[in-house]
Amino acid sequence: MEKKKIGNDVSSGAEKVEAIEKQSREEAANQNRRATAKKPAAKKSATAKAAKKKAAVKKSPPDQSAKTTLKKAEKRADKKAEKESAAAEKRIRAAQAKAAKKEKKLMKKAELKQKKLEKKAAIKEKKLAHKAQIAAKKAERKAKADERRAALKEKKAERRAEKIARREMLKNESKADKRRRLEREKKERLALKRQKQEAQDKAREQKLKAREAAHARKAEKSKHKREQKTERRKHAPGFGGWLAATISLGVACLALATVVTAGYFRMNDMTLSAQNGFRSTLYEMVSVSEDMDDNLGKLRVSSGANEQRKLLTEVLVDSALLESAIERCPVDAATGTDISAFVNKTNAYARTLLAKIAAGKTLTQTERNTISYLYNVNTALHKELNDLANHMTEKDMMMFLEGKEGSVSQKFGEIGQGTHAEPEETVDAPFSGEGNVGDNKLSSQEEVTSARAEELVKTYLNNYHIRSVCYTGETVARDMQCYNFVLTDENEIEIFAQITKKGGKLAFFDTYEACTQKNFDLETSDKLAREFLAGLGIHNVDAVWLSDAGMVADITYVSNDGGVRAYPDMIRVRVCESRGRVVGLDASGYHLNYGERSYKTELSQAEAQAMLARGLEANAAHLALIPVDGLETLAYEFECSYGEDSYIVYIDANTGDEVQVYYVRESAQGRYLR
Repeated sequence: MEKKKIGNDVSSGAEKVEAIEKQSREEAANQNRRATAKKPAAKKSATAKAAKKKAAVKKSPPDQSAKTTLKKAEKRADKKAEKESAAAEKRIRAAQAKAAKKEKKLMKKAELKQKKLEKKAAIKEKKLAHKAQIAAKKAERKAKADERRAALKEKKAERRAEKIARREMLKNESKADKRRRLEREKKERLALKRQKQEAQDKAREQKLKAREAAHARKAEKSKHKREQKTERRKHAPGFGGWLAATISLGVACLALATVVTAGYFRMNDMTLSAQNGFRSTLYEMVSVSEDMDDNLGKLRVSSGANEQRKLLTEVLVDSALLESAIERCPVDAATGTDISAFVNKTNAYARTLLAKIAAGKTLTQTERNTISYLYNVNTALHKELNDLANHMTEKDMMMFLEGKEGSVSQKFGEIGQGTHAEPEETVDAPFSGEGNVGDNKLSSQEEVTSARAEELVKTYLNNYHIRSVCYTGETVARDMQCYNFVLTDENEIEIFAQITKKGGKLAFFDTYEACTQKNFDLETSDKLAREFLAGLGIHNVDAVWLSDAGMVADITYVSNDGGVRAYPDMIRVRVCESRGRVVGLDASGYHLNYGERSYKTELSQAEAQAMLARGLEANAAHLALIPVDGLETLAYEFECSYGEDSYIVYIDANTGDEVQVYYVRESAQGRYLR
């Protein structure tokens, strides 16, 4: 469009130049015509005019004026044409510049638009790449999680297979193989322990090196400070300043001596008061710990709810007083924390047992074990405090009050360490030691005489080649009364036995003979124990816990009627693996609780298994009757694994509540529960 316009402007300028030249020529022709056609004036004579005209004609050539005019017109036309041409060229250049500017603007706009499109496309591509990256990472995480789950599942399967293989191997293992296996496992444990110890030693050594390096840096820093101080002293003031400072210091010392002399007696009074206060606090701790020792000693043998409530209240008060005395005692933080932790634990446990008794529940055997633990620790605490109070000198007390190391601080440290003893909260079989639950089945049976009991004990132990029987009296317990007998066999081995006064049942017996060799395995020991129980008239029992400690197999049985394991009907049997015969029996729980029962469940096994905590894998399940707070409760028993650990979990068969959890531990003496 712009080029077309420029062409039009150029053509119009040329036409104007041609029109001007044509007009100039026409004007020149017209002037010639007027000049020839003009008549002479009347005022002049014809001759003069003719002469003048002749002279003029002679003077200039014909058509000179016309040519001059034409030339001038041509010059003017040329100048005008030049101007018009210059203007046209200027307009052409302006139009070209305008067109170039417009084209440049359009190009810049097109470039900006292209850049925007490219940027938008890059952002879109980046978003798509980010989404693809997120999806890839998500897929990778999912794949890794699947791999971990698969690996964990495979590892669990491997461990399960290893356990099964180990169990099968142990069943068919000979004595020599077992001895070699135990030696190998012992070496592995020692090697692992040694590795751990070496790692700990290495870490300790690195820590020591770091500490030495820190001390070296600190010493270097102190040395640098001393050098700087020495350098500053070189620029100290002269003798006159020193003399003035000495006089001023002397005056100040005189004033300070007066103050110190006046305050010396007050300091002595304060020191004496601190000594008396600490001695009084120590005597209070001795008295309170002695009182708590008496109450815990009574509590561990008490069976009445009212007496237990009173004793627990006394323990609460004693523990609060002891904690207050510890806070007033100037012991270090670690020792104070150790003793306070034990006192607070005693206080909290007393509150828990008080709440349980207030709810009408009874104390379990595990809780009684904990009370015994608290009693033992407090007895040691009282003994150490009493010994400290009786043998502490004034010098030892002053060193202790001043925060210095001495016999008093050392004794308190030993007391604090003594409170770290672990409670005996372990059991060697589920619900062991619970005793009578519900109605006492022996109370309704007929009472037998001691003579009849002697005949019965000979019958029960007729395979032991009894040579003599000695009646030693009676044992009166809360749940049953028994006749006591000491029997002697043909090898002069004594057997202690108890026959229940009601019903004449063999409740307990134990023999004292050494078992030094392993000639029978657990499976054979189980058969021997079942045969012995069958001779006592006890059938339909399940072995729920087997332990192989030393050369004696300890097997726990419970009754099983209708597919329900009744843990209150517990029987403990010990079998000598050297001679292959029963050397111990405790059937008191069975005789107290065994009887006809009816069972009703609201939940199925699958529903109860769904109540297990996440992560627990049930390996076996049984319907079981267990004692809970002195009452028989029907529950599902699940033998579970959580990683490499084993648990036994009991879920109430009617409510779905978790009522008991045992942690299965392994030791050199066999398995036990916590």
